[in-house]
Amino acid sequence: MEHVAIDLGGRESQVCVRDATGRILEQKRWPTRELAAYLQTRPPSRVIVETCAEAFSVADAALKSGHEARVVPATLVRTLGVGARRTKTDRRDAQVLSEVSTRIDLPSVHLASTASRERKTMCGMRESLVRARTKLINTVRGWMRGQAIRLRSGSPETLPVRLKEVVQTLPPYLERQLKMIDALTDEIQAADKELKKLAKSDSTCARMMSVPGVGPVTAVRFVAALDDVTRFESAHKVQAYLGLTPGEDSSSDRQRRTSITKAGSTATRWALVQAAWAARRAKGVHPMVEWSREVEKRRGKRVAVLALARKIAGILYAIWRDGTFYEPSHKATIAPASPPAT
Repeated sequence: MEHVAIDLGGRESQVCVRDATGRILEQKRWPTRELAAYLQTRPPSRVIVETCAEAFSVADAALKSGHEARVVPATLVRTLGVGARRTKTDRRDAQVLSEVSTRIDLPSVHLASTASRERKTMCGMRESLVRARTKLINTVRGWMRGQAIRLRSGSPETLPVRLKEVVQTLPPYLERQLKMIDALTDEIQAADKELKKLAKSDSTCARMMSVPGVGPVTAVRFVAALDDVTRFESAHKVQAYLGLTPGEDSSSDRQRRTSITKAGSTATRWALVQAAWAARRAKGVHPMVEWSREVEKRRGKRVAVLALARKIAGILYAIWRDGTFYEPSHKATIAPASPPAT
């Protein structure tokens, strides 16, 4: 088997091909957009790339052409010799990756499905709109503080209306801000409708939304992050994968537990924490929320919310794994089978 290492770049990428004995067969620069066509000309090989923006599209092209794809974590490549002795070039990086591949079976990150990447993109685009609106709202609130203006309470969407109730004539620069807030609100609502439609059409997401506090964003984020539930042996593995488990800093006789590791997807972890806050505000009595309040009495609210987010992650995993709905009594109901296709 040949080993094709590609140091990816935005415009051009460096390719280094070795045979099974480690002998270099080919080294060249190649336009990144044409790598898919290049890989179609190669015999079945192992294609090695480092994690970056272009990595997964190249891995998809490699798999489609009958190759074996390896997307090596960026945190690992330095231990393999990339950038050793403070000498780092595209040519040397490709040489190192191809040489190491001939000696060991390089580990690869999970190659997410196209659907998983699409869902992550949808959620990320929505969150960028929310962040942009938040920045504009903060500038307006800063102006309001300078003018000693106070408004009645309300949601971010109603800020322009609430401000115009108090100030009849606004300066042009403030009018522009309010128009952009209204425009972003419309786009955010459209994105929310898309996510809600997607979540309801997906049976797994629909079952997950039976958990208190879990809405379309959390469900879609969770499914997109895990992609394939069979990758995980237990709920604890999922919780650790999402960075919701405590870390450890121990040495010799000293043993010390730290706060959560914050490994994995930051956006998914944030969505689960928000779901935990929403669950605590939900109406009705739920065992997991009551459990969280007991934790709060001993450890404080912040730890209790993180603990609840971790528990929600485990519940969502179990719902997905078993094909069940959430039941406060923990007696899950098996989801009905899908009707046969007509």
